[in-house]
Amino acid sequence: MSKSSSEIVCFGEMLIDFVPNESGVSLAESAGFVKAPGGAPANVACAITKLGGSSTFIGKFGEDEFGHMLVNVLKENGVNSEGVCFDKDARTALAFVTLKKDGEREFMFYRNPSADMMLKESDLNMSLLKQAKIFHYGSISLITEPCRSAHMAAMKAAREAGALLSYDPNVRLPLWPSADACREGIKSIWTSADVIKVSDEEVKFLTEGDAADEKNVLSLWCDSLKLLLVTDGEKGCRYFTKNFSGAVKGFSVNAVDSTGAGDAFVGAFLCCAAKDTSILEDESKLREALTMANACGAICTTRKGAIPGLPDNVAAQKLISDSH
Repeated sequence: MSKSSSEIVCFGEMLIDFVPNESGVSLAESAGFVKAPGGAPANVACAITKLGGSSTFIGKFGEDEFGHMLVNVLKENGVNSEGVCFDKDARTALAFVTLKKDGEREFMFYRNPSADMMLKESDLNMSLLKQAKIFHYGSISLITEPCRSAHMAAMKAAREAGALLSYDPNVRLPLWPSADACREGIKSIWTSADVIKVSDEEVKFLTEGDAADEKNVLSLWCDSLKLLLVTDGEKGCRYFTKNFSGAVKGFSVNAVDSTGAGDAFVGAFLCCAAKDTSILEDESKLREALTMANACGAICTTRKGAIPGLPDNVAAQKLISDSH
């Protein structure tokens, strides 16, 4: 298989997370911050290359120090950056992230507007999209124009070229005008995806019901979907397809920071899917892929920061075999 045919294209935002250098304090109480590259679609692109897959990132950065730093992070991680562009009039997005005592996070964003929101359809590298085997995206790029239209055009080009469409909405409420606008925005492209991954918290938010109740989860199912994945933190994940459903146990680790765990999970799953698309129809192959994804998600929580915490195949296989 040639490199371009196994390419997974990740579309959306990449920004800088400023993380307090001590856990369990509020932003106001924190004495100092460590800067860490972030942004879910970019984390997924790095997770894929860390596991030996090939990925491309499409997005827009400010023509500033932070923007160039982030593109260098992509390159250092082996991600193809031919799809990135710079905006001289807008800054690279920033987020301040507090880690509460339990390792969970709260966000405060600086994007007014940031460069990633200014991505236009004419900025898209269409040839990368047309070669994509899998096209992966989130929902933050749907919040404002012109980025929303660029997102829709990218989805259309990838679908027409025969790519598998993968959607991880990644609810970030502070970025949307309201909770209802967030629900509506996320659901506006729901039926376009082949694979959707949501966390149990996101199921609760989107359905306004109990995430453990299968009826609620299945209210998110639509016939155009091939696979719906629900991640349940350390408990593992649940999967739903037209023909079968089930759960795969997670791994117990000493978690310090949940940032990027979902992205490590998605990256690992997409790597497996790019190698063998039959995992969507074959339950035993799917369970194997999800075991790998759970292991990668778990390992990512044992280190601070998303990209530094992303595991390679050796670490993931070791966790799987140690747990048996």
